[in-house]
Amino acid sequence: MSNLAVVTGGTGGMGLAVARALGRDGPVLICDLDQKQLDTARAELEDAGVNCSTKVCDVSDPQSVRRLTEHACSIGDVTSVVHTAGVSPSMGSAELILRINAMGTVLLNQAFLEIAHDRMALVNVASTAGHQLPKLLRPTSRYRRAFEDPESLNAELLSICNRFPRQRRPQIAYVLSKNFVIWFSAAMAARFGAKGARVMSVSPGSFDTTMGRLEESRGAAAMAELGALKRFGRPEEIAELLAFCAGAKPGFLTGSDIICDGGSTAAMSVSTMIDMARRH
Repeated sequence: MSNLAVVTGGTGGMGLAVARALGRDGPVLICDLDQKQLDTARAELEDAGVNCSTKVCDVSDPQSVRRLTEHACSIGDVTSVVHTAGVSPSMGSAELILRINAMGTVLLNQAFLEIAHDRMALVNVASTAGHQLPKLLRPTSRYRRAFEDPESLNAELLSICNRFPRQRRPQIAYVLSKNFVIWFSAAMAARFGAKGARVMSVSPGSFDTTMGRLEESRGAAAMAELGALKRFGRPEEIAELLAFCAGAKPGFLTGSDIICDGGSTAAMSVSTMIDMARRH
């Protein structure tokens, strides 16, 4: 069997870009919720010379994730997994955001851990938003429930969101979920490492994708302007980083989070965060 790369959220701007980058080295399996969108994405990738297959998958559904891993194993030797599937504050309720971003990451990582081997790398897409939560406010003791009772963790995080005004809850859920992804990726490193495999997270800043532009008025544009480069990132720029991390070359890289935000986080201060929170 040939080596296979798997990309969740493969029809989105970031997912499609990373599938194109990974497709330079071998076949790619993209998954998302809608088959028509997957067909469109596959046609675009095939026009670019990528050997692409598709699979409908809801990352928040354990059985759907299980079917994804089984299908992936049936068509290739999974060596790279890039988990880009997720939703932003403009795309749904706090409950939906936590279910997809946090619980979806738990389900996907645990499923691929079962088939992990010494040539596999899994990269979870987090966000610089996850770094904006002060350390004293990070509920890491609750995050540990992901290994014992993910549903209990989901309920705990939702209860935190519900302490805030309704209109703020999706943003709080997004920050919590992405902070969790960063923590969980590091926490999974030893488990993947026991099989010789690697796992890490990458935290993008403001990128010129459909999802990124949805958040333009909610702080994404302000974050881009705060950065050293004073612009939104291009999908192909984050795709190259994700593909590199998921490839074989950085073989000693695991348990880490890499920020890719044009310098926004480096310029961020406590007062800046407070001001942005008030305005957005």
